[in-house]
Amino acid sequence: MNEQILAILKKKNTLNDKSLRAVQGLMKRGKSLQQALVGGKYISDQDYAKIVAEVMGLPFVDLTERVIPKETLDLIPPNTMQTYKVVPTGFDGKTLEVALMDPQDFHATEALEFMAADKRWVIKYVIAPSLQISSLLKKVQGLGTEVATALAQAKGKFEKRIEKSEGVEKLEEIIKGAPVSRMVSVIMRHAVEGGASDIHIEPIGDESRVRYRIDGVLRTSLILPIYVHPAIISRIKVLANLKIDETRVPQDGRITQKFGGRKIDFRISTLPVVDNEKVAMRILDTSASAPTLATLGFRKEHIAIMEEEMRKPFGMFLVTGPTGSGKSTTLFATLTSLNSEGVNISTLEDPVEYYIKGINQSQVRPEIGYTFATGLRALLRQDPNVIMVGEIRDQETAELSIHASLTGHLVFSTLHTNDVFGIVPRLTDMGVEPYLLSATLNLGIAQRLARKICQHCKEPLEVEIKVQEKIREEMEDIPKRFFVEGFELDKPLTFYHGKGCARCGDTGYSGRTVLVELYQYTSQAKKIMEKGFPPEQARAEFKRQNGITLREDGFLKAVDGITTLEEVFRLSQKTQEDT
Repeated sequence: MNEQILAILKKKNTLNDKSLRAVQGLMKRGKSLQQALVGGKYISDQDYAKIVAEVMGLPFVDLTERVIPKETLDLIPPNTMQTYKVVPTGFDGKTLEVALMDPQDFHATEALEFMAADKRWVIKYVIAPSLQISSLLKKVQGLGTEVATALAQAKGKFEKRIEKSEGVEKLEEIIKGAPVSRMVSVIMRHAVEGGASDIHIEPIGDESRVRYRIDGVLRTSLILPIYVHPAIISRIKVLANLKIDETRVPQDGRITQKFGGRKIDFRISTLPVVDNEKVAMRILDTSASAPTLATLGFRKEHIAIMEEEMRKPFGMFLVTGPTGSGKSTTLFATLTSLNSEGVNISTLEDPVEYYIKGINQSQVRPEIGYTFATGLRALLRQDPNVIMVGEIRDQETAELSIHASLTGHLVFSTLHTNDVFGIVPRLTDMGVEPYLLSATLNLGIAQRLARKICQHCKEPLEVEIKVQEKIREEMEDIPKRFFVEGFELDKPLTFYHGKGCARCGDTGYSGRTVLVELYQYTSQAKKIMEKGFPPEQARAEFKRQNGITLREDGFLKAVDGITTLEEVFRLSQKTQEDT
């Protein structure tokens, strides 16, 4: 086959006599033909695969645009794929298509034929670029395989279990071992590579469960035997400089690691549970810059309002929503747009999530008395133009924020309320006088994060006519300026979903977008605030501003094919039947 490949390359003038001699010289020194040609940059990996396919009389497939379902990948055991460098690329119920890295590896074809005969399948061999096959094999290997390898290496040590009577010295000896270190490292690395925001390692009966929060949803990624759980928790404690022999009280710490050139912070929280401990790890990519409002999913109409409010010299700009709804990210997107040499921006955060050059960022430490309130007093002596307070949690912080905005500062902060209409009642409950709120509030934003449909497996979704009619009724109040050009509400509505593919882990979702409602505290809204902010009048003013609710923003994004109806119903706290 090598001679045939070289002959084809010479015929196509890809190789001249000089380069042919150079390739043959590399082969004499132990290189394979592929290593000599592709490594020597005489030909690309893809072109080499095409020529091999031509010589062998087999079809060539490009796997970059092919989505291989997980159930297809599961048809060949991972060990078989890794050993023989083969990947299943398609299955119709009878014929299994398999991509070969080395079509001359007869041990591989023999193993595949044996497996196929047992299952009464027909094997169809194809040729794909080796780099594409290697990439797929790396994904197939996954978290479970890597951890299982480490676990097997230390099985004898772990099965003896670590009894409390053996003391801290014995525990430290085991957690310093390579297998435990490798397991923890692999769990953290896979979480980062998979785009997880949190890791949960928790004891469940006779098992230790590892879950990743991806796109806001927890998914079980690994199940380990319970006897490794104490060693894994202790290894994390060692990395975070926590006390490994203290299991009765919660502890907080921090681990900084580098993965693929990215500096990642893991914020560690341990919690005592029945006869054991649980660990939660928040993942913060400190090398990532804050995204823009547009990339977060804000509409151009909303961005225009936000930019108008940000240009004001003083006042309060508040973002509200539950934990994990992206409030801090929204604030940093706005601060980034304000960041310039002529503006002094100072922040108080818990923790610092994005590091932005030119902004003075400070992390509060309640355990030593450095709270949002004490930090805000210090910031007011730092001659700031713009202040960001991570969260208004109590009356003292609320009153100091109001005072800062009254004395000529633009103040950004977050609250926890269900919607934008809860901001004023929440602050008055904290003890802030309504007349102070009317003098300082500029803009309120409520938001949620909705999962986006995977663009690789997106397809139209059939929705019952009755449901469509009820959604259409809700969308009738949406101002026409929010509809995309050509959209007509009286025509049949088209919605989408992801059917699930290898790229999205068979979830049908990939990434998240923001659902938003904005409330401008206009002169009319300020008068309503002074009356106690009656809900009917507040909502009437919202309509007068041509505002859209979180639910309406969700329906618009569902019609645009960005998210699903299921996500809209989930985040607006109503079921499909309620619509």
